[in-house]
Amino acid sequence: MTSQPPPRPAARSYDGEGIVVGFDAHRCLHAAECVTGLPAVFDVGRRPWIQPDNAPADEVADVIHRCPSGALQYHRTDGMPDEVPDVPTHVSLHADGVLHVRGDLEVATPYGPCHETRVMLCGCGATGNTPYCDHSGPCAGHG
Repeated sequence: MTSQPPPRPAARSYDGEGIVVGFDAHRCLHAAECVTGLPAVFDVGRRPWIQPDNAPADEVADVIHRCPSGALQYHRTDGMPDEVPDVPTHVSLHADGVLHVRGDLEVATPYGPCHETRVMLCGCGATGNTPYCDHSGPCAGHG
């Protein structure tokens, strides 16, 4: 009998006027695009650390789109479209062995397929968050 992995914890959700921001801490590799791009919204020294109402929804969406790991996601509630995947799909292998992928993606995970627009996939096989990189393998020294 094959044991199934436990259900993956859901991302935390932060509701704002016109936009809902989701954050999956298991996917965050601290690229800091959010905190440097829009510190009024993303401030790790504040609780809650994400406050979507501190900037227009379009600006929040733009900064989230810069997050390479996909740890940050958004859903527009103001009638504007959710994130549009990059076309064509773009894949790049970084020196640390991490695959950066952007596009209209279906990623096979132990919890089933996930629809994604941005991911950083493990290239060394040592991740504890298969298939996403968590910098727990040889790539840790490069992060």
